[in-house]
Amino acid sequence: MIEDKIKQTFASYINDKIERIEKLPQSGSDRIYFRLYTQGKTYIATVNNNEKENKTFIYFSLHFKKINLPVPTIYAVSDDSLTYIQEDFGNDSLSFILDEEGHSERVYELFKKSLKQLARLQIEGNKGINYDMSLTAREFGKQAILSDLLYFKYYFLDTLGLPYDKQTLINEFEALSVFLTQTRYKYFMFRDFQSRNIMIKDEEVFFIDYQGGMQGALQYDVASLLWQAKAGLSDEWKSSLLEHYIKEIDSILDKPVDKDIFVNQYKGYVLIRLLQVLGAYGFRGLFERKAHFLTSIPLALKNLRWFVNNRSIGMELPELDAILKTIVSDEIVNRFTPLQADENTPLVVEINSFSYKKQIPADTSDNGGGFVFDCRGILNPGRIEQYKILSGLDKPVQDYLEQYTQMNNFLNSVYDLVDISVENYLKRGFHHLQINFGCTGGQHRSVYAALQTARHLRNKFKVKVILNHTNEQNWVK
Repeated sequence: MIEDKIKQTFASYINDKIERIEKLPQSGSDRIYFRLYTQGKTYIATVNNNEKENKTFIYFSLHFKKINLPVPTIYAVSDDSLTYIQEDFGNDSLSFILDEEGHSERVYELFKKSLKQLARLQIEGNKGINYDMSLTAREFGKQAILSDLLYFKYYFLDTLGLPYDKQTLINEFEALSVFLTQTRYKYFMFRDFQSRNIMIKDEEVFFIDYQGGMQGALQYDVASLLWQAKAGLSDEWKSSLLEHYIKEIDSILDKPVDKDIFVNQYKGYVLIRLLQVLGAYGFRGLFERKAHFLTSIPLALKNLRWFVNNRSIGMELPELDAILKTIVSDEIVNRFTPLQADENTPLVVEINSFSYKKQIPADTSDNGGGFVFDCRGILNPGRIEQYKILSGLDKPVQDYLEQYTQMNNFLNSVYDLVDISVENYLKRGFHHLQINFGCTGGQHRSVYAALQTARHLRNKFKVKVILNHTNEQNWVK
């Protein structure tokens, strides 16, 4: 069991009792995070079957910590390096605060602090680091840049089925890769420097998830942060924060930065990052069928559209330019933008969990019918003693279903089917759609599936959802 492995690893660090283990929401990676509660202190446990990724993160963390950079302390590592215990910075990321406050003065100051510490991490952290420990490559050079561009080509561009000259595009990718490798500013590159990976504690910034780091251009990480689609930073903020960052690296480097050259190549790295993100969204959304990444594609395309219309990287790339103008068109953006309800939309989606020992909920609407999904093919947490008195509304049951069963795959298939009907019903002005999830007792699997489907439809379509757990009065208490 995962929890036993965590406890064993933790015990190698300190002889203290773990009072509670809480699974944290999983992001796009395969890493699983847990918060460990002891008397008066919390820790983060990371479980990941990618041994090299773990060893890379641990090595970078130990190296950065020695020179007092804002990264987590690593307290303990399991013998097989698949589990490790690290410092807990709390729940507030820069992304979370940005969502809560918008583009406030406090948020702007936190961006400035983030860029100041990034400059230190990149330049001071580069000294004495062993890039042989890098996860993928020692350097973000021509081959790595070309790999990002091809990632965009295969996992996003080619899925659109648009006609283009493939060989000409590859040639232009080669030319762009060579141009960007000519930067004179190569230091530690975080690789995924975005607001979600910047934690805020006591108004100070701390960095996590830099296991993809390698040696590369300073500009890449700044481009990643300032052009993150979800952040939606204004052009004024982007410009002033870039100026702030250049002053910070000027204060650390031995020689002043050639600003014109730096900014010109920065634009090229903005483009690379925007295309890499689209490739990632395409892979996670279109191939792995993860709903969150599909809904992020329109934001990424609109971000790229602004860049295409307002920035030039100073190179003639006619095939790429033509392709980019096509993929940021309204037609393509609308292809990935789900139809969304408003206050006048008549559609109401009724979602029920039920027990097959009873009966399938009747649909009394004029529309009639609807979906019925059988959850009994999923492992039943109700057979485990500690979960019998809980339901699919309780986090321990949810953690079990997410970690040890096929529930996530099951729900992805459900979303594929249900989304077709919801979008169609919205277009046609229908008033009602019923979706039912059944399991043996109507307490664990069906309840969780109904809850997650309601959340998915509200997030994606903004549609009104009525959620009922029809067997709640019979749950084991």
